[in-house]
Amino acid sequence: MAESSPYLTATADAYDAVAALYAEFVRDSLDRLALDRALIAAFAELVRAAGPRPVAEAGCGPGYMTAHLRDLGLDAFGVDLSAVMIDLAREAYPDLRFEVGSMDALDLADGELGGLVSWYSVIHIPPQELPPYFAEFHRVLAPGGYLLLGFFESEGGPVLQFDHKVTPAYRWPIDDLAELARKAGFVEVGRMLREPHEDERFRRGHLLMRRKY
Repeated sequence: MAESSPYLTATADAYDAVAALYAEFVRDSLDRLALDRALIAAFAELVRAAGPRPVAEAGCGPGYMTAHLRDLGLDAFGVDLSAVMIDLAREAYPDLRFEVGSMDALDLADGELGGLVSWYSVIHIPPQELPPYFAEFHRVLAPGGYLLLGFFESEGGPVLQFDHKVTPAYRWPIDDLAELARKAGFVEVGRMLREPHEDERFRRGHLLMRRKY
């Protein structure tokens, strides 16, 4: 872990501590999220149409989303900071590949991926630290490759830190996050804002981006 990024160590330690409970909580979370599943399916369709390249889930946690991507016909694998989360993912989905690693330093060749999913994983990155992550996503995606982001949206406000149940996190204005991705070399394909369910606190934001050729 980079000494210059203590928040990475803090995030990994926090998720290690709650990994089993978190895995149980999120395991079936997609089942009731029809709009989220529709956007993920659209992402998968676009990636499949572009050609047979692998897809990474950056910040995969216990692996449920990686498995869902596999079920949609993608050659998916997962990467996460938390070694305990990776152990749980490997136990739950032994047919899939999971690796410990940081999203800003992926062990991948330039242009190796056809798609990358960051599902509520950039939320823990301090805003001033986020641009290098988008640069890394751009590096590992093939020209024309797709990026799917899920995050907590700030509902018209600025970037806001909030008391996430695991470790501090940030809510982003969807336009600001789209602009960061644009500056890193992505173009927007589509976006979705979803109002919170009864047991959710915040509006959910989703961005589907494509790396420029």
